[in-house]
Amino acid sequence: MEAKPSKKDLYTSYLLINPKEASLFDIFSVLFSRNVKKRKFIESSLEELESFLYRLLIVISALIQKFLLKLSMPMAMIGRTIVFLLNFFYINGGFFGLIRNIMQDKKAATYLSFVGFTDTRMELDINIKYGNAMYYPALSIMACKAAYNNAAYNQALIEGQWKMEFLGYKDYWNDFLGRADTQVVMFRDKSVDHDTIVVCFRGTQPFNSEDWCSDVDLSWYEFPHIGKVHSGFLKALGMQNNAGWAQQVDHDSAHPPRRAPLAYYDIRDTLRYLLQQNPEAKFIVTGHSLGGALAILFPGILFYHDEELLLERMEGVYTFGQPRVGDEAFGQYMEENFRKNRIEYYRYVYCNDMVPRIPSDGLFKHFGTCVYYNSQYQASIVEEEPYKNYLSIWGSIDMRRNAIYELIRSFIMLTKYGADYKEGWPLFFIRIFGLMIPGIPAHCAQDYVNSTRLGSLRHLHFHPFHHKKNRS
Repeated sequence: MEAKPSKKDLYTSYLLINPKEASLFDIFSVLFSRNVKKRKFIESSLEELESFLYRLLIVISALIQKFLLKLSMPMAMIGRTIVFLLNFFYINGGFFGLIRNIMQDKKAATYLSFVGFTDTRMELDINIKYGNAMYYPALSIMACKAAYNNAAYNQALIEGQWKMEFLGYKDYWNDFLGRADTQVVMFRDKSVDHDTIVVCFRGTQPFNSEDWCSDVDLSWYEFPHIGKVHSGFLKALGMQNNAGWAQQVDHDSAHPPRRAPLAYYDIRDTLRYLLQQNPEAKFIVTGHSLGGALAILFPGILFYHDEELLLERMEGVYTFGQPRVGDEAFGQYMEENFRKNRIEYYRYVYCNDMVPRIPSDGLFKHFGTCVYYNSQYQASIVEEEPYKNYLSIWGSIDMRRNAIYELIRSFIMLTKYGADYKEGWPLFFIRIFGLMIPGIPAHCAQDYVNSTRLGSLRHLHFHPFHHKKNRS
């Protein structure tokens, strides 16, 4: 029997934080000792962490995760209750409809997630057509919004409303959690002048504490010639527990046995087949929130595996409200390979969205082209969004000011822009909540959809919309 590879065989170094069983004393002890080997909740190839600031960030991250994990059950129950009640009234048309349809099927095409209720728009903007610089971003954010809903909803939307080809909506396995925890929708946008496959990763579920823990976690793996990469996002993308990022899936050593495929490998193989069958087809990758992190890591593993066919046909990556995913070395690795393969990467950030500002930039760094929209939906190309860390004293003042403005703005969106921009009660209550914790309402899909439709691009130096030619 072949020996199980050690962590050192899979990565050059690693630091993994697991605060579930840690006591508060153990967590705060990190501040007073550089020796991380003594800490029960830290598994690391490093003997010591010299930087006090880095150790402080680990303490903050561990405390936030521990707090979120304590709230996991009530958060999930509150979320299920809210979604159930919203669907109760929305689907059944009032009280008497409730009596008739009291047990609405959660897999029905009419059943919406909580995110789905914050923005119920289904139609694409008819004014943004293929060839427009905003076509892919506008299509991508609508797909990101739809991905929060179930498979039946996505199929009905893509085939019925958008008149495109639905390729599937799948749940993918996470070896480290021992369950399916990643969702992806794929569809094809085909006409006489283009054939584009869209791969869309679902983002953070609002009432899933483990999703939020992943966003604030500072755990990482380091790969040779690549850099340090966020461990939680790698695991969600389909990293193998006993084989890391091997070229192929190791089915024999999986424990517990997988009951669903791994995201990266299944999507890669599906794209290979589709692209081989259609020589003119290209594809783009997109995601919102956690989905944005997975969307940008997907080409990173394609680079690592030197997937020539897929890299030739990939046109771009479009992420919205994406958290940081790797260190500076990883950013340089990605930018170099994007240039080499002529792949576009745009990272969209709306105003004071908290998620792009986490985890702290003490270790993880953003890269690529950042398209930043302020609260008036005015766009600018920036190296980094203003107040790049969420825990900023000056930033907190500006964020609260913007939260008040956005709450007031919600009352005039209908009269100023029309019925498509009317904000419903679920989003209104989120904006109220945002007065206490600013940055959460700005993470909602509504403002990202508005940004792609209303944002001014007159002064931006976007790359011209191009057709990526296949290399012979």
